[in-house]
Amino acid sequence: MEVVSYRLRSLRMLAAAFVLAFVPALVATADAADVTYTDIAPILHQRCVMCHSGPGAPRGLHLDSLKGLLAGGDNGAVVKDGDPAASELIRRLQGVSLPRMPMTGPPYLSDEETRLFEDWITTGMQAGAEASDSAPAREVEASEFVTFDQVAPIFATRCAKCHTDNGLMGAPPEGYRLTSYESVMSAADRVRIVPGNPAASELLRRVSGQARPQMPFDGPPFLEDEEIVLIERWIEEGARNSAGDVAPIPVGARVRLHGTLRSRWQLDKLQLNISRKTRVDGNPQSGDQVRIRGRVEADGSIRVDRVKAR
Repeated sequence: MEVVSYRLRSLRMLAAAFVLAFVPALVATADAADVTYTDIAPILHQRCVMCHSGPGAPRGLHLDSLKGLLAGGDNGAVVKDGDPAASELIRRLQGVSLPRMPMTGPPYLSDEETRLFEDWITTGMQAGAEASDSAPAREVEASEFVTFDQVAPIFATRCAKCHTDNGLMGAPPEGYRLTSYESVMSAADRVRIVPGNPAASELLRRVSGQARPQMPFDGPPFLEDEEIVLIERWIEEGARNSAGDVAPIPVGARVRLHGTLRSRWQLDKLQLNISRKTRVDGNPQSGDQVRIRGRVEADGSIRVDRVKAR
């Protein structure tokens, strides 16, 4: 009897160990089975569709709908049913394939977010509840200030594909990154945004075509008129961050501007501060294309160090 009892206890212990070993896996499988496109769509809309939507979507890959995700891009499918490790989407999110995505990272997706995509692929890429084809655009009311949150999608969609680390051109052109508020406002080598003075802001002059070459570099099409107006309004209202705080004027920071010289020392619509110390090269005349080098004054105006005909 003692032998039988011992064997029963041993069997029960083995059974308990079996259950303890496999229940977490069963739970994980059940949780994974619950992952649908509805679960991953918010991540896609927040981190991916800034670039991967519309006619300019890189490599023709549209991630603003389930149909677009399943269709893949110019290089073929990016998700392989049941095989996350072989899915280019996962490889990009993990950094196995380069450049790592999202292009605006770091930060990249968290491990938990990436795991959602893996579970979705593993369990058959189910659609789930019907989701909208794209993230609704937030309109800016006339009575409210424009913040970085409203202009960031424009930079991410049309600019960050080059102006980021490991972008389409390799290193970001001239070291200028358009992937965060801090990088957009950087004065490391010179400023491209002068809060309160759109006409003195190189970024706006580039996207509007006042300075050459017009940006984005892969245009046309260039930015829509509404997008340019929104960026201009954002700068005019102080280049506010996501919290609505006005950016400080970068007094003394260098600027480099290109444009058309007008009468009375105007660069297009920008009045220039010319002094006896200003160096003038090439005898520029009204109507000429010129290059301006200067620094930002406390009131946001530009004190010109050099004017040169192009």
